[in-house]
Amino acid sequence: MKNLLASATIGIALLTSGTLAQAAQNKQCLPMGGVAIANLFSEGKGKPVIISATLTGSVNTAAGKITAQKTTATGLVMEMEHYFGKDDGGHIYTKDRGVLTAIPGKPGRYMVEITYIIKKDVTRGTLKGYAGQFKSYGLADLRDPDDMKVLVRYSGEICKGS
Repeated sequence: MKNLLASATIGIALLTSGTLAQAAQNKQCLPMGGVAIANLFSEGKGKPVIISATLTGSVNTAAGKITAQKTTATGLVMEMEHYFGKDDGGHIYTKDRGVLTAIPGKPGRYMVEITYIIKKDVTRGTLKGYAGQFKSYGLADLRDPDDMKVLVRYSGEICKGS
């Protein structure tokens, strides 16, 4: 009976380790990293602010909008969405939260932290099925409403599969 129990335990362990190894092999991850230089365009009071950016690194282009913003004791909180693209035809769509912290003594200038959360059902091409989130950190100059600029470094990892 002991031998039968030991054999069954070893068999279950082998089956489980094979399943876990297969799941790990099916998972594909992509490092996200690079720099984004964005320009923001106001379309008027009560309308979203449009984002257009050139990127280096894992993705090449981004477009989006600021859908809501709220003034806080330390700066601003913004709700955003972005469409990121790669030159090989991959696209992801994100819903994001940006925290802008005012730089003391520099009116209209902020430190920026953004968390990009991928909406998996809106991924396309070579990025179809990828999920997860990545972040960026940088600086924003919002002094001139006709010439707002943002420079960020983005990083993280997104994955697809089991």
